[in-house]
Amino acid sequence: MEVYDNANNLAKAIKNSKEYQEYKQIKEELFTNLTLKQQVEEFEKIRYEEQLLAMQGEKQSEEKMAKLQELYQILVQNPKVKDYFDKEVRFNVMIADVNKIIGEAIKDVLN
Repeated sequence: MEVYDNANNLAKAIKNSKEYQEYKQIKEELFTNLTLKQQVEEFEKIRYEEQLLAMQGEKQSEEKMAKLQELYQILVQNPKVKDYFDKEVRFNVMIADVNKIIGEAIKDVLN
């Protein structure tokens, strides 16, 4: 049970972290504007599709990559959207670091 207790404590620590709180707050603020919400969601959908292709070793669509870059340049002109992306990155880095720490702790049984 200690592992589950620690996992629950980690979940609480993540939810209480500055990275999570700031990301959640800016996301809620940004998504009250339906136009911005739709634009960000379109950007994230294309980004996700391209990331999947890259992970599968497939060639990424040059057309979609250009569209993604164009959308990003348009979106970050809005300071609130830029702040959203910056806070999203900080949150994702924290989660990736946590995953790396856990992965390193169990790598001897994964290989």
